[in-house]
Amino acid sequence: MLIIPIKEGENIDRALKRFKRKFDKTGTMRQLRSRKQFVKPSVKNREKLIKAQYIQQLRDKENL
Repeated sequence: MLIIPIKEGENIDRALKRFKRKFDKTGTMRQLRSRKQFVKPSVKNREKLIKAQYIQQLRDKENL
């Protein structure tokens, strides 16, 4: 459970923004979405490999 202390006289919008940022950092929504359906380990590994290749291509283009 996330606890966001609100300081004296602090705007509620600012506190809400801090809450959203902290919530995003925990990765709760990403975890829920990934648990919604089962993905085979071979598919996960393939996606991981494709992502690594893409990032490597970007780095190669940057170094040219």
